[in-house]
Amino acid sequence: MSEKQHADLVVIGAGPGGYAAAFRAADLGRSVVLVDARVTLGGVCLNEGCIPSKALLHAARVLHEADNIGEWGISFGKAKIDIDALRKRKEAIVSQLTTGLAQLARRRKVRCVAGRAVFTGIDELAVSGTGAEERWSFGQAIVAAGSSPVRLPGWPEDDRIWDSTAALELRAVPRRLAIVGGGIIGLEMATIYAALGSSVTVIELADQVAPGAEPDAAELVRASLKARGCGIHVATRVVAVAASASEVTLLCEGGFVGEVAADAVIQAVGRRANGGAVGAQAAGLAIEANGVIPVDSQCRTNRANIFAVGDITGAPMLAHRATHQGKVAAEVASGHAAAFDTAFIPSIAYTDPELAWVGPTTAQLKSAGIPFKVSRFPWAASGRNLASGGSDGQTMLIHSPDNLRLLGATVVGPGAGELLAAIGVALEMGSTISDIALTVHAHPTLSETVAFAAERALGTLTDLYQHS
Repeated sequence: MSEKQHADLVVIGAGPGGYAAAFRAADLGRSVVLVDARVTLGGVCLNEGCIPSKALLHAARVLHEADNIGEWGISFGKAKIDIDALRKRKEAIVSQLTTGLAQLARRRKVRCVAGRAVFTGIDELAVSGTGAEERWSFGQAIVAAGSSPVRLPGWPEDDRIWDSTAALELRAVPRRLAIVGGGIIGLEMATIYAALGSSVTVIELADQVAPGAEPDAAELVRASLKARGCGIHVATRVVAVAASASEVTLLCEGGFVGEVAADAVIQAVGRRANGGAVGAQAAGLAIEANGVIPVDSQCRTNRANIFAVGDITGAPMLAHRATHQGKVAAEVASGHAAAFDTAFIPSIAYTDPELAWVGPTTAQLKSAGIPFKVSRFPWAASGRNLASGGSDGQTMLIHSPDNLRLLGATVVGPGAGELLAAIGVALEMGSTISDIALTVHAHPTLSETVAFAAERALGTLTDLYQHS
């Protein structure tokens, strides 16, 4: 065992929350040690999740557009897919980004340590990697150890049963693929593998895909996947799993009753906070039964010198939330006034079409007893959407009937996630739908659909006929 070393500030986990915290603290003059089990920075998001999936989703979109450009008088013939080349391209993108992060760390003089960190006391931890275990004491710590895929209990151990990480390794393109879980991750996997040639079946326990999203918006995504040949079973539970030499069979009950046979199965039923994996109790940290380490708006835990950010602090488990929390934790730890206090955290399913929303949904507003009104603009009436080969979509704004203040929004269509940025600013600024309607939006753009939805709410829209 090596001699104990000391860190002014140690950050556990080098994902979006962890490296943001480490870099921000270094910029504020702190001496920072960044510990992660991987040899590359970026965490699950960059190495195994967000970026690999977006690279494959780009390939899926290109394949779909090439398949459907015939009606425009253009034909490329049947696409040929080199799975090894596609995998290498994905890995090259990840490598470019992780290399860039390593350079940023070096320029900031952040010391990166590869190994699994576990608290061994209130101000000390052990790091175990490929070499001898390292012992560290620390002045302050920021825990950004993330989350892990939930594994359904009672399932057999079988190489054909994948989690999202394994699915994005692109080991193979199974002829028949079943996806258990129709949330954001499951829908993105369905989009990718359907484009690559798999016969995909999605099984979702809730009454709709993308649970938590507006039902009519989620329906547009479901319809798009069905049009691509995907089977979608909602309100359906997998009650038994059998693995034979030739296939994996799922026995289903509920909305769909019967068996789904597959050559591979993806479990996409959510993630669990990694609070139990860092020895939180040894540091005196409070930890909930679901692995979450609770924090306040300044990302403080119950220990004055330990902060936590990202997935390990609970839902929503999103990279952009973790990044903002990481910066807040670094600033508070360095004596600055900062807080993470917003309800406007965008959610995006990078499906085709994309599904994006920010702010409370109509179901959440109803539950809270908050009055609201809804206005929608269908993308079938958007010239830019049609001219770009887009299909069904809509922009939906929710506002207060009392003062016209914007409360939330949901957008379905190509690039919906990008459109959400301006809506998020409007929400943070307390804008009204009049502010949006009176803002000149360029023509022809998809952003016009936001202004059109606002005009429709005000009764001033001329791009649709509205009865008085």
